[in-house]
Amino acid sequence: MNERIDGLSRRQQELVRGWLPAAEVIADHSWGLVGTTVLELRHDRKRYIVKAGDENDHHIAREIRAHHEWLRPWTASGRAPEVVRTDGAAKLVMTRYLPGRLVEGTDAERRPETYRQAGELLARLHDQEGHDDAEFEARAQEKALRWLDAPHRIAPGVAARLRALVRSWPTPPSRLVPTHGDWQPRNWLMCGGTVSAIDFGRADLRPAFTDWARLSAQQFRGDVALEVAFREGYGGDPRESAAWRRNQIREAIATAAWAYRVGDERFEQQGHQMITEALAHERGP
Repeated sequence: MNERIDGLSRRQQELVRGWLPAAEVIADHSWGLVGTTVLELRHDRKRYIVKAGDENDHHIAREIRAHHEWLRPWTASGRAPEVVRTDGAAKLVMTRYLPGRLVEGTDAERRPETYRQAGELLARLHDQEGHDDAEFEARAQEKALRWLDAPHRIAPGVAARLRALVRSWPTPPSRLVPTHGDWQPRNWLMCGGTVSAIDFGRADLRPAFTDWARLSAQQFRGDVALEVAFREGYGGDPRESAAWRRNQIREAIATAAWAYRVGDERFEQQGHQMITEALAHERGP
């Protein structure tokens, strides 16, 4: 592999050549919205995935931590890609290729059985040892306010109401567990009827209910049977009312502001809709 690999820095290319000297790029799975390059490589008749972050990346470190600390419940049964090599300084991760087709946009996205498996899979991740954190809510509150201070297209009056509401919240202790951070069909693979998980760039220690946020704003809205199946697979429902409502508003703010920053208008509109719906349930300022 002597040719340049598009999307990788010189140091990242040197590392990949050292790890897989005869590798060839066979597919580029990058989204193009953020500075993360995702390449499928073939070397010695085996396939690998390389993820590389640019100088502005804040996700590869989370991905590395997830692989080394939290993914054993999934990799032990082949339900997540197995890590091969990592280099935090170079923002580079290499895993074994996990076969399957993305669930998003396929018939599997509308099947309750997919969500039952996804719920069961998520419970395995969350059931690992957690800990109590007295500062999580305060940190989350500050992050929401930073999003509101950043460029966005949230109406001024709505933004003012959101600021006042966020500042009014209590900050009780939280129980944190390993979470995926973006749990939805675009990060699930289906292979032979079995659901697996990919993409751990948002993995972190958070309350368990945070991993229900994307589905609650998207797939669950269109078909209650999907939510029922997911809840059955998970074995319960961690969405405690007050903390869950605070999280819904934080997620709505972040979705609208982040999507505006990266130019994803469809996702931005989803964020604005999430804000409207979340505020409809609030009597706050």
